[in-house]
Amino acid sequence: MDPRELQKLLEQVRDGGVSPDQAIKRLEHMPFEDLGFAKVDHHRALRHGMPEVVLGLGNATEEVRDIAAELLRRTKNLLVTRATQEMADAVTKLAPEAEFFPRSGALRVWQDREIHGKSKIAIVCAGTSDIPVAQEARVTCEVMGNEVDEIYDVGVAGIHRLLGNLERLSEARVIICCAGMEGALPSAVGGLVSAPVIAVPTSTGYGASFGGVTALLGMLNSCSSNVTVVNIDNGFGAAYVATLINRL
Repeated sequence: MDPRELQKLLEQVRDGGVSPDQAIKRLEHMPFEDLGFAKVDHHRALRHGMPEVVLGLGNATEEVRDIAAELLRRTKNLLVTRATQEMADAVTKLAPEAEFFPRSGALRVWQDREIHGKSKIAIVCAGTSDIPVAQEARVTCEVMGNEVDEIYDVGVAGIHRLLGNLERLSEARVIICCAGMEGALPSAVGGLVSAPVIAVPTSTGYGASFGGVTALLGMLNSCSSNVTVVNIDNGFGAAYVATLINRL
């Protein structure tokens, strides 16, 4: 249940519009709903301010559909990461307004578009091959109530492209920076801004990039002290933390 809905319910009980028994009935599946194969965490929105997110990877289409149906009974927004087209088709039957982003596998229902973040989150990526990870971060940030500014294809091989966006970078409260290859971009961005920079190593690169490990190690060794790092290709994780920072 969304925190605002819970507050509204409690106010209705206080004012006599809803009886205590009716309120208990509406809250009977808190804090989680047991579907047998999954326990849907309805309490997540109360703890974090955002509902539970579904990881499509490793789940059957029917399981994702059933979890999505349960979540949509109690929240207006839904996010599934690493989804397949089949999962998207199944969720679209539940919610025709669902949006699927094949490049990243992000799937969302975005009915409540109220902005909760206090400022912008900038999402920066080094090259166009990093866009799938940046897209996962963007979709996550948006569905969680943030204003997003996308700054793409500004890698260090053409540093003038990054420098041409200094004003936009300085307006962001948090920056998510996605890069593969040697992973140098977050250090360059971190040296230009005072905001926290969440670095996302991507698996883009040739053999010696080791599927993003080289970028990960480079980012962990950044000399820019405002840079922190999430796991390889984890645009979702970066967006979640950026959202929490942007709500502080």
